[in-house]
Amino acid sequence: MTAFSSLSGREGPTQQRSARAARRGLATLVCGALAAGGIAAAGVATLEPGVASASSHREAPLISGTPQYDNTDVYAFVSPDKPDTTTIVANWIPFEEPAGGPNFYTFADDAQYDLHVDNDGDAQSELVFRYTFSTHRKNGDTFLYNTGPVTSLDDPDLNITQTYDIELIRLHHRKPVSRTKLADDVPVAPSNVGKASMPDYGMLRRHAVHTTAGGASTFAGQADDPFFLDLRVFDLLYGGNLSEVGRDTLAGYNVNTIALQVPNDLIRESEHQPVVGIWSTTQRRNARGGWTQVSRLGNPLVNEVVNPQKDKDKFNASTPYDDAQFLKNVTQPELPKLIEGIYKIKAPAEPRNDLVDVFLKGVEGLNQPPHVRPAEELRLNTSVKPNPHPKRLGVLDGDNAGFPNGRRLGDDVIDAALQVVEGELVGSKNDLGDAVDENDKKFETHFPYVAEPTSGSRGPLAKGTTSGADVRSQLGDALRPAGAQAAGSGNTVLIAASAASGAAAVLLLGTGLAWWRRRLHRPY
Repeated sequence: MTAFSSLSGREGPTQQRSARAARRGLATLVCGALAAGGIAAAGVATLEPGVASASSHREAPLISGTPQYDNTDVYAFVSPDKPDTTTIVANWIPFEEPAGGPNFYTFADDAQYDLHVDNDGDAQSELVFRYTFSTHRKNGDTFLYNTGPVTSLDDPDLNITQTYDIELIRLHHRKPVSRTKLADDVPVAPSNVGKASMPDYGMLRRHAVHTTAGGASTFAGQADDPFFLDLRVFDLLYGGNLSEVGRDTLAGYNVNTIALQVPNDLIRESEHQPVVGIWSTTQRRNARGGWTQVSRLGNPLVNEVVNPQKDKDKFNASTPYDDAQFLKNVTQPELPKLIEGIYKIKAPAEPRNDLVDVFLKGVEGLNQPPHVRPAEELRLNTSVKPNPHPKRLGVLDGDNAGFPNGRRLGDDVIDAALQVVEGELVGSKNDLGDAVDENDKKFETHFPYVAEPTSGSRGPLAKGTTSGADVRSQLGDALRPAGAQAAGSGNTVLIAASAASGAAAVLLLGTGLAWWRRRLHRPY
């Protein structure tokens, strides 16, 4: 497939290497300067992932300031290894830096994290799976998240832990008719602090998967962010010249994940009407003790690039039943006009009823329920069997088990959505994409399917060491990561100078302390 980047020339290999070297040089320069001023120089080469200036995960002004409540993505698919079940995955807290301690990443205690199911196409929830969390602290006299290696979810050395409850709420015309507690006090998988703190993180994750009495499986905890894309799209559509594309901006970042696997028969109306609409919301407790909805997400990218600024916060507080108020944003989308203005690719004619059919109703004959009320939901036909050889473009490439029939973790929703927005379904054939075709980490083949989170200890090894070596007594080597430039280069000189400054400071401090202690024992 021709990537979006092929529409214009790209830098050659030499130019790319030069640009990368320049960026590394700048990073080293900044770190070296800080270290010389008294900040430790260790870890100069472990700065990635960098800070992103804009994100599809920060889709509205209000929610971008409260990441614990910010739902980044929703996935729904027939489970590949258990096709009589459906798996729903919803993520929160965008851009989790793996080494972001000492306060690592927890779900909010004052939030209701809800997974909604509409099983008759009326744009109203018939089922809500509600997750609520509680945070527990063992020792308030330490700043540490964990006080030693963590070998189990109830390890005394895991200082900060969370548990959660699940409640199934059945509704009729948006009013609750029954409530059932599905799970109590289920442990949350902790943040992956690093290999010293959590030597077997995979075991911790496995122990965080819980099976309910009704046969559902649930997981909550940190995971690798499964969304893959080049977010430089917000820099005036890759700068207007496509010379810098194809970088997975979310590579190396984590999210907090809720995953739920339930029998198909539990969520669909019947075998004759197997299509369900799925979305998630976050409600936050307000000052009066009530609940306010602050985040909502179904299909990807809707509130990011379809809704204008004036509607973003309103959308996050709204329900699918009231989505008619946003219809103009779909039938007269802004994105094709921007692409036409920058790249001269003619925008399809309006109104864009093809987008309404795909994203608000579902594809007719595939995942459109009868008597559907147009609404922004992720629609899934639970009777479509999983494809053992999934295609990343899903329905566009003849794979009816993929997006927009639900959304699998590996579906390339950026390329698929971009091609549809640019008229793929109305005669404007195109091969547009962002040149990022897969996630940076492999997904698992069993529940909860998401990849393990990136560890906080993911940097290069110190010079002259091997994996598992103890370098605590090798301060000099630790300040020179493997792969650093040879002695005499500007970067190495800066690092060496920084390390020397730090060592001199330690020496001076030690000398001063020794002199002070001797002085205390003098008679005058």
